[in-house]
Amino acid sequence: MAQTLVAVSDSVFPNLDLARGVVSRVGAQLRMASQPTPEEIVKVARDADGLLVTYAKITAEMIGQMKRCRIISRFGIGVDNVDIAAATASGIVVTKVPDYCIDEVSDHAMALLLSLVRKIPFSSARAHAGRWEMPAVVPIHRLRGTVLGLVGFGRIPQLVAPKAKSFGLRMVTFDPFVPQTVLDQAGVERVEFDQLVRISDYISIHTPLLPETHHLFNADVFRKMKPGAVIVNTSRGPVVDEAALAKALDAGQLAGAALDVLEMEPPTSSPLFGRDNVILTPHTSFYSVEALEELQTKAAEEVVRVLSGHPPRNPVNPDVLKALRSN
Repeated sequence: MAQTLVAVSDSVFPNLDLARGVVSRVGAQLRMASQPTPEEIVKVARDADGLLVTYAKITAEMIGQMKRCRIISRFGIGVDNVDIAAATASGIVVTKVPDYCIDEVSDHAMALLLSLVRKIPFSSARAHAGRWEMPAVVPIHRLRGTVLGLVGFGRIPQLVAPKAKSFGLRMVTFDPFVPQTVLDQAGVERVEFDQLVRISDYISIHTPLLPETHHLFNADVFRKMKPGAVIVNTSRGPVVDEAALAKALDAGQLAGAALDVLEMEPPTSSPLFGRDNVILTPHTSFYSVEALEELQTKAAEEVVRVLSGHPPRNPVNPDVLKALRSN
């Protein structure tokens, strides 16, 4: 009988010892692709019972060659790099880890907002250059009493809310799917998207990347925002049209932006580079030592559940599980 095999397409971890230890519970061997290319991934995944994936693109063509695969488990929250329809058609359940870095990303979103509003990177750079000049950083406005708009109210913004509340911010959100009881408990007001855009002094984006959210923040939306508003994005880069954002900053419609994600990563160029009123971090909001350990463990545990005949905790395409149970 062939040994159970779990393939790994790509990894950001220092090592895969935690995942290896988890899958060993079902006697599985972990095998890493030599490179994150379609050809090399298929080499290790063709006969694998499961696939662990980070950023590599897993296409329908690749999935069609995975004859034994029962689960594709993503090291992460979003699954836009996996062809879900193809996996579903092949009877492969796709899973994610939606709760591994909610503290880190919510902290990072607040850190970006505070740094942007208080102009901390700009002030620090000038002070290091010997320019101890307060007039250069004015005006700075008080946070208390202003409005923070949260686009999406899932796990991460639900942690942003109490942190923002401690600074005296009024919070509104656009999320048609979250129950009203969740909003009431958090003290956050539900509004329509256009209203959020018009009344918010600061907007923090927490929506997944879907066809309907691609360039959700575009030239038309930026024109509707309050003059002097700022935008923070810790979700997915393509949710924001960078060229339109640059034009809105040039026109003085927006006061600034703080982005942990860009449309192209790593970027070769961007109209946002070199601006004093733009803070960029290299997609690090998810990171802490503890978060990566939790992520690796939880993604591998999903593989073990499925290979052991148990349902995963966070399936993206649960209809696959229903079909398997009915067979």
